[in-house]
Amino acid sequence: MNRAQSEALFAEALKYIPGGVNSPVRAFRAVGGQPFFVNHAGGCKLQDVDGNELIDYVLTWGPAILGHAHPKIIAAVKAAADHGTSFGIPNPFEVTMAKMICELVPSVRKVRMTNSGTEACMSAIRLARGFTKRDKIIKFDGCYHGHADSLLVRAGSGALTFGNPDSAGVPAAFTQHTIVLPYNDFEAVTAAFAANQDQIAGIIIEPVPGNAGLYLPKPGYLEFLREITASHGSLLIFDEVMTGFRLAKGGAQERFKITPDLSTFGKVIGGGLPVGAFGGRAEIMDYLAPLGPVYQAGTLSGNPLAMAAGIANLQELLATDAYAKLEQLGAQLAAGMRDAAKSAGVPVQFNQCGSMFCGYFTDQPVHNLADAMHSDRERFKRYFHGLLDSGVYLAPSQFEAGFLSTAHTATDIEKTVSAAAKVLRTL
Repeated sequence: MNRAQSEALFAEALKYIPGGVNSPVRAFRAVGGQPFFVNHAGGCKLQDVDGNELIDYVLTWGPAILGHAHPKIIAAVKAAADHGTSFGIPNPFEVTMAKMICELVPSVRKVRMTNSGTEACMSAIRLARGFTKRDKIIKFDGCYHGHADSLLVRAGSGALTFGNPDSAGVPAAFTQHTIVLPYNDFEAVTAAFAANQDQIAGIIIEPVPGNAGLYLPKPGYLEFLREITASHGSLLIFDEVMTGFRLAKGGAQERFKITPDLSTFGKVIGGGLPVGAFGGRAEIMDYLAPLGPVYQAGTLSGNPLAMAAGIANLQELLATDAYAKLEQLGAQLAAGMRDAAKSAGVPVQFNQCGSMFCGYFTDQPVHNLADAMHSDRERFKRYFHGLLDSGVYLAPSQFEAGFLSTAHTATDIEKTVSAAAKVLRTL
């Protein structure tokens, strides 16, 4: 596959952009080789600058649930832009978006817009601490909540160990109140609350983690987190930046029938434009300035272009049988990939939840980050490049989820499974 123009662009980018990319995973460091550059996307297809076409399962990391360049989203953005790109003053789209989120997600009674998922999670943590007047937060290894200092933490050596910074430039003091626990471990959470009586402001969790590949909560786990936080006067925060409006119209909390105290959102509610949001119970949200003592702000929050795109995205999802189609496509892909791996004699755990998925090269079930780390990453590298050369684009890392859109068809899935089967036989 010719990538001469991409190679030239990357060489130029390296001169002016750290690592040649504006987000680390794009650099292909986890799989080797060089990234390609895209100049057009439509439906479920990408076209790079060299004219190569790819079936896309990254979908701008989740927002393109209707596929790329959906005509109703493009029209909404163009119409909004005709009236101005930004005001720094309230605009009607903000009210419409807030109302839609509150109507679709029953746990959210009030919501505040931000410009990214990182901002949303950072703000939700600050709000939880301000509302409970406690400092400590529990997060789980393998769950990513953006690059705010207090959340860039790797797991400590035990259930009660404070995390250490996971990035240079983050002082240890910034993470000393962040407790990192294994996902799906009931006992670790119980022990953490016992050792930190009346100190834990809340738990933040991806209900279905999508930043270490993809694995699902064990039966009863999310219910357990809901019960233990409530019994200790702590808040349960669902990070639904990925899962919100993707796994169901009300997100993972609808799918698993859990009511968190706060939720964070992004991706789908921006229709491909930069966006984030956090919301929850009214009495908690009213702790935010200008009503309360917890400060949070953003010049471009509620940007009219992002709001118009997100509203169009949500309206189209609700007006069609989108979620039923996504469930069907997800089931078809999962069945096909498992059959292909079995036929090739390659050990693969293919985890799937609705329109999200990930395959791990291991013969053991994957329930948390420790399990995911058993995956054969060298084999994944060869698999990734084999599929890329066959016209199928997965995330360039073993530890990222894949996504489906309503623009994918049964034929696209069949082509993908066929390509995967051929690659798997070479591994």
